[in-house]
Amino acid sequence: MAMVCLTDFEEYAKEHLSKATWDYYAAGADECCTRDDNLLAYKRIRLRPRILRDVSVSDTRTTVQGTEISFPVGIAPTAFHCLAWHEGEVATARATEALNTCYITSTYSTCSVEEIVAAAPNGYRWFQLYVYRDRKLSEQIVHRVEGLGYKALVLTVDVPYTGKRRNDIRNQFKLPPHLKVKNFDGVFQQETAGPEEYGIPANTLDPSISWKDVYWLQSITRLPIIIKGILTKEDAELAVEHGVQGIIVSNHGGRQLDGGPASIDALSEIVDTVQGRIEVYLDGGIRTGSDVLKSLALGAKCVFIGRPAVWGLAYKGEEGVREVLQILNDEFRLSMALSGCRNVAEINRNLIQFSKL
Repeated sequence: MAMVCLTDFEEYAKEHLSKATWDYYAAGADECCTRDDNLLAYKRIRLRPRILRDVSVSDTRTTVQGTEISFPVGIAPTAFHCLAWHEGEVATARATEALNTCYITSTYSTCSVEEIVAAAPNGYRWFQLYVYRDRKLSEQIVHRVEGLGYKALVLTVDVPYTGKRRNDIRNQFKLPPHLKVKNFDGVFQQETAGPEEYGIPANTLDPSISWKDVYWLQSITRLPIIIKGILTKEDAELAVEHGVQGIIVSNHGGRQLDGGPASIDALSEIVDTVQGRIEVYLDGGIRTGSDVLKSLALGAKCVFIGRPAVWGLAYKGEEGVREVLQILNDEFRLSMALSGCRNVAEINRNLIQFSKL
């Protein structure tokens, strides 16, 4: 069957993945209000297209942290790609390299950072990081990825504790025995007797993480630091004051606090506060090229997709992820042209009309 839009990949994945795996990827926290609102919020935003603008030639290229990518959509950090496709993150890395965009590798990968680099040596990659109670663990992985040529660190800040994802609890979700959190292979073997949470021992994440840890991270690396999980202007201002290089506006795909804002609804106040001092990105709810256009019009430099990449993997591995990215690229180019924009520099807030719904 022809895959025409991202929903086609979603339906395929739902049919073909095991129930526990599908539920894990699909999960939101509590009643899933925020997860669902991430998508609904885009439907409340209307575009104001301009016409007769000569859109015979269009250019979707942009830059993130000074590096050119082919279009403003990258892959957000999501865990356990081997649950969806046997090659896992290696396939994701090859697909993003082929389309010349940015892949944020998750700490919770089922392939190691070394395997990912070997599979796609010319890919542009950032690394998503958690801060652990054992700071040495975090420090070791930072030095590993810096040595491997990852270009930025993405510090996830919205998980002092894991959100309550009801279906994972009902399913007693666990990684199957043949899969591991590869970046920590061997590190936790002595603790395997204790309770486990998403592939590593429970209570490994540090709930005491605070702004001072941003300074700590800056002291151990020269890589740019991008903070993922900011939803308010107050925290955006603090991020700038602490000298980070970027913000990803994100509610963790609605998997952490239920009842927070949709990512796209939080974007404007953050962009207005930051005022171009650092780059602002977004993830959560991107399903079409027009979603990408709306995000850029509201001030995002680039957006990142999480679940749709996993659906692409479930469909056909590397080829599936390439197809998902290509469809978004084509739809974005078309939406741009139909709105009268020839390149990303012409996309601005005048394109947006908030509907009265």
